[in-house]
Amino acid sequence: MRITFVDSAGTARSIEAKPGLSVMEVAKANFIPEIDADCGGVCSCASCHVYVDPGWIEKFPPLSRNENTLLALVEERRPNSRLSCQLKLTDAMDGLTVTTPAPA
Repeated sequence: MRITFVDSAGTARSIEAKPGLSVMEVAKANFIPEIDADCGGVCSCASCHVYVDPGWIEKFPPLSRNENTLLALVEERRPNSRLSCQLKLTDAMDGLTVTTPAPA
């Protein structure tokens, strides 16, 4: 399966990914810029914030209370904002596109 990461400057990178990994794990393993993941993926920092392409947002489970609380602290939050550490990939997500917000 493939995921496309688009950075804040508009550069797209299409990456091969394995189901079961999180979007954050794929990003970190492939040195995707603008996804810092300071907490290592335990949903405690919001430094892996991404915008999920609107056509894909409903394919993921709803926000957890913890994820929603962290995203409430993010100034550039949008309706399609998610923490990439909370987005587990399945085979059905082949072709997913996420965009990273501009660094603060």
